[in-house]
Amino acid sequence: MYNPPHFTSTDLNWLDWLAEHHPFGTLVSQVDGAPFASHIPVLYRRTDGQATLTGHWARPNPQWRDIETQRVLFMYQGPHAYISPRWYTDTAKQVPTWNYVAAHVYGTIRLVHEGPELEQIVVSLAESDPANRARLKGIVGFEMRSESVQVKLKLNQNHPTANVAGVIAELRGTGSEEAAAVATLMQKELDKR
Repeated sequence: MYNPPHFTSTDLNWLDWLAEHHPFGTLVSQVDGAPFASHIPVLYRRTDGQATLTGHWARPNPQWRDIETQRVLFMYQGPHAYISPRWYTDTAKQVPTWNYVAAHVYGTIRLVHEGPELEQIVVSLAESDPANRARLKGIVGFEMRSESVQVKLKLNQNHPTANVAGVIAELRGTGSEEAAAVATLMQKELDKR
């Protein structure tokens, strides 16, 4: 992803936060030579710098068929909100933009076709009933181990404090939960200055 230095974060606590609060993401790979995406929830754990994601597909989904030979991308997207140029204290040369938090996790996949490991993935992601064990034949599980991670915080870090404070106030005044969440993250970053 395009990630200018002033929006780049190496703090993997942001990845932890995204995985906890926004576990539904997008897994991208190649199927028959073309980009292919599945929108799925995943389980997340991190040991030091290595993230591990687990999830599953419906068996008819073709994404799993050649995925073990590829480097794949899982995208987390957190809260996001439109930012009007009128919200800045200094409005000269300001443009409309969008603030957001996102993370890209790159890595490789190991497939899980059956047994207790597949059942545990399903149990951890959703309610399970012993009678549903027969349905496990209809899914394919996976474990993805990260090789690299990119975290992007586009929260007006490249603006003076007064501009950021003005945007925070306007976002909170919209009445939107999504905008309020962005305002909270912006305030968190502003407090670090």
